[in-house]
Amino acid sequence: MAWIKTITYEEATPDLKRIYDRVKGPNNNVDNVLGIHSLRPHTLVGHMALYKNVLHNSNNQLPKWYLEALGVYVSHLNQCSYCFEHHFEGFKRLLNDDQRAEQFKVGVMADNLTEALSEAYFAGSSYAKKLTLNHSSICREDIEHLRTVGFTDGEILEINQVTSYFNYVNRSVVGLGVDTKGDILGLSPNDSDDPNNWSHS
Repeated sequence: MAWIKTITYEEATPDLKRIYDRVKGPNNNVDNVLGIHSLRPHTLVGHMALYKNVLHNSNNQLPKWYLEALGVYVSHLNQCSYCFEHHFEGFKRLLNDDQRAEQFKVGVMADNLTEALSEAYFAGSSYAKKLTLNHSSICREDIEHLRTVGFTDGEILEINQVTSYFNYVNRSVVGLGVDTKGDILGLSPNDSDDPNNWSHS
């Protein structure tokens, strides 16, 4: 599951169990990416608040499938198979088009998304790539280009925040040796209208 000690739902103290109850899926399943916080539960609270608001909040304007797509791409760039597998399943469910989802996956694996995304969404993915692999080279012109292809500044912020979140979580997962053993792939918080509802389904 991970290279550090983690506490299962059954072993959890009452305080940790209260947090686990907010994030668990079916059969008290707690994703391993969340379980790695169990020795410091306050970091799990911080992680979930960030995750829920960046990726699963109804105030976002970009389609949730696109935000998930960015997460899949960034996870691939960071060689984080855990997040790639989890979020590809979530992306596929949201897109509801297996053929397009597979086309996107092929594009991600080849690092060529020109056929899988529209011009604007491709530009967003290019920004995400640059922010992930060469962040010090980001300049004002990169933001101006995103405006040129049609993104509002609020949407640019969404792309930036999703990319930044996945860089955080990818490094958490890879750095602690987290695997998918025992996880149910593709679960996510689906009540986007309530930022405090972290339950996974």
